[in-house]
Formats: sequence, C-alpha cells, structure tokens
Amino acid sequence: MQQVKKGDKVKVHYHGKLTNGETFDSSEGREPLEFEVGAGMVIKGFDDGVTGMSIGEKKTVNIPVNDAYGPRNEEMVIEFPKDRLPQDMALEEGMPLMMNNGEGQQFQVVVAEIKEDAVMLDANHPLAGEDLVFDIELVDIVGKKPLIIMP
Repeated sequence: MQQVKKGDKVKVHYHGKLTNGETFDSSEGREPLEFEVGAGMVIKGFDDGVTGMSIGEKKTVNIPVNDAYGPRNEEMVIEFPKDRLPQDMALEEGMPLMMNNGEGQQFQVVVAEIKEDAVMLDANHPLAGEDLVFDIELVDIVGKKPLIIMP
C-alpha cells in the first residue's frame, strides 16, 4: 500500500483543536485540503504527521508549539497612534485589521487593547504559543507530476 512521502500531493480531511479540546478549524463540510508534503504549504508538524500515512488511514497528531506557529513574540505587539487610523473607524478589542508594511505587503493584526491616544496591535499568528491537536484522515495521494522530456 502506497505511503505518503515528501513531494507527494495529498488530500486530507482534518479537525484542528487546541489542547483544551476547542476546535479552531475543520475541513468538515468542505473539500479536502490538498497540499504538497514538504513544500512548506502547511505547518511542519502537520507535514510530519501526514508523512507515512496510507489512503483511508486516520490518526491524531499532537503538534508542539515549535512545530506549529511558534511561540508568541511580544515584540510583535505594537502601539499604533489612533490619529493614523480612519477617524470614522469603530474599534473593538479582538477586531482584525489589515495593515501595510510600507513595502506593499499586507498582513493581519488584531486590536489587542484600546488606549486613549493609541491602540495596541498584535501581529502574532492567532495560534502562536499554542500546542495543537489534529485528527487527520488521508483521502488521496495525488502523487508527483511526471517529468516529461520532449526530444
């Protein structure tokens, strides 16, 4: 029976939970997630967890923080002046915002705290600092695309 190896394209159904059992994502009711194993398309612990699985196999993978989204970095929480935000913007703690780094790259931040003259914006991934648990079912191994050499 074929087993998943680095470079294979795979399709999986998954249920992602925090260690307290709280669900943060699931493919239930959607198409399976398709990705290339080892290509950095998913977190390292998920890649490692799928490697060696066979079609139809189900397993639970515990992913420590360093193989998930890494530890929280307090340097990624910044104070941003309110006067640099649109005046009519109704801010709420926990509200996601898209920011621009000045080089045209956009990234998401979350309003962590609202002060009188500023807001504290958190650019950490929402799952940073968390150990994760995934229930994974391997649906298919699509395989590598064949190399075609034309004369």
